[in-house]
Amino acid sequence: MAERWFLRRRPDPDTDLRVAVSGADVRTAALALGMPPGALAPAVHDPRLRVLVGGGQAALVRRQWHPDGFAEAVVLRRAAVPLEHPAVRALAAGWGCEQVRHGSTDRRRAVTGPGEGCSLADRFRHLAALAASRVEIAVGLARDSGEERTKDDGSPSLAADEAAHAAAVEVLGGLGVTVLSEERRDSAVADGEPWIVLDPLDGTGNFSAGLPPWAFSAALVRNGVPIAGLVTDLASGRRWTGLHGIGAERDGVPIEPRPGSTVVVPSGPSGRTVSVPSTARRVRVTGCTAVDLCLVADGAAAAWHDLDRSGTHVHDVAGGLAVLLAAGGAALDADGRPFLLEPDTETKIRFAAASSVAEAAALIAAVG
Repeated sequence: MAERWFLRRRPDPDTDLRVAVSGADVRTAALALGMPPGALAPAVHDPRLRVLVGGGQAALVRRQWHPDGFAEAVVLRRAAVPLEHPAVRALAAGWGCEQVRHGSTDRRRAVTGPGEGCSLADRFRHLAALAASRVEIAVGLARDSGEERTKDDGSPSLAADEAAHAAAVEVLGGLGVTVLSEERRDSAVADGEPWIVLDPLDGTGNFSAGLPPWAFSAALVRNGVPIAGLVTDLASGRRWTGLHGIGAERDGVPIEPRPGSTVVVPSGPSGRTVSVPSTARRVRVTGCTAVDLCLVADGAAAAWHDLDRSGTHVHDVAGGLAVLLAAGGAALDADGRPFLLEPDTETKIRFAAASSVAEAAALIAAVG
């Protein structure tokens, strides 16, 4: 079997460029771009670079910051790929870019999102990606400004938290849906109505210490089920997205969970043990719950739980949970029932997340 670099084919024939380079395609893509094959390798491991190939067309695209303070997608090299190509526009939108620019000619095109006639989930995904980019620059500008404080739950509060909240709500508020956030008191949500919950800067302690990861997390929720979500690791640029009934991706590549022996937990033992199943050989603590759940979604970790801790808040988990469920994973509450979200950012919640219902149930039994 040929070495897999990326493999992604969009189902829409209008975007039939593979966001991929796989096996024998590597040399073909390199020649089309006028580059030696080895020059494509960095695009495989860098979330801010992407190779588009297919149908005799190829392009190398980089995400970067414009001097005016917004994200743009720059087409570095291309073969028969116009800036208007739907695959290029889709890539730029998924990156939260506000324009596409050709690196040599400096020609540019604005990136527009789905219109009012499109589904709420599609409009949410576009604006969530844009919000993540706005947050990325906002927290960068706010770093080391203001006085660090401690919240009621003991977690740190920085000027960056407020900057992140303001940047995210300015974008997502355009959907006309109630937005709940860690940084504000909850607004009422009527039964059956959709709501958005976000953690503008998850992993504030990590951010303050300069120890990755820290992330932007947002989810669109209806009847307790996160139907769309996005988590962006602001330290590395990795992006996970999920859409209920469609699937989940990391950096444009489809993902799915899998059984394994690595368990992630939200905090260290503090003098106590960490409860894990007997199959676990490794326990990891990243300090960023949103990313933790995405690691379960993409198979990097087998499971996550907070069952032997005081619990977690809905804004910490909603975005990652949307990605996990869309990827085919499962989440059960402490009593083994399907886990549903409530529009309440103050109450702590406890659940187990894994690759399947059976794995989640086994984790609950093991923690006991």
